[in-house]
Amino acid sequence: MRVKVLLADDHAVVADGLTSLLSPQCAVLGAASDGQELLKLAREKKPDVIILDISMPLVNGLDAIHQLRKEGCAAKFLVLSMHRDPSLILAAFKAGASGYVSKECSALELDLAVSTVSAGRQYLSRSLPINLETVRYELRRHHGNSRQPTGRQRQVLQLVAEGKTMKEIGGLLGISTRTVEFYKYTLMRSLGLRTNAQLVQHAIKLALVTVPPPIDSSRWR
Repeated sequence: MRVKVLLADDHAVVADGLTSLLSPQCAVLGAASDGQELLKLAREKKPDVIILDISMPLVNGLDAIHQLRKEGCAAKFLVLSMHRDPSLILAAFKAGASGYVSKECSALELDLAVSTVSAGRQYLSRSLPINLETVRYELRRHHGNSRQPTGRQRQVLQLVAEGKTMKEIGGLLGISTRTVEFYKYTLMRSLGLRTNAQLVQHAIKLALVTVPPPIDSSRWR
């Protein structure tokens, strides 16, 4: 039986390239263009493997993994990202990812990653600046960085960085404008930030928002 795969990437050329690449070996159930659509499709289609990026509009990949895991989603999560920062890679595994692959990987490596995580094992690209042994050690330690935003704070940070107003954020998250302002204020205070520009820069650093370089789709042909 072919592995059922759901894709999530906000760049259509990447999603199209992945669909073409994976279709001969996998049953591609669809492609979400943002985190909210991913949550909806994952609940409806029940995939075996979800391939997603960290940086996605509305709901980032880390929060999407966390939310679906909380709901009991049985899918394996494979992050396919341009981001190579070890702290982000660790954050992905801590959120519940089973694998992390660079967008510079070959078609052969991506196929190997999908088959590995679908079989219940972990996968990490060898080209990344951290190895699985280190990831597993850090997961066992289970020590988080108290200065990093978590949960609702991270959602508010992402939406502020995307240019949403306090009222728009409240509507998207189902909370009051005053509550949004409280999350924003406590986040800025804990991080020692004073301006929205600094918040945006911090969101970029955490890969909650980004402007990635063009992807060479010929790698996957």
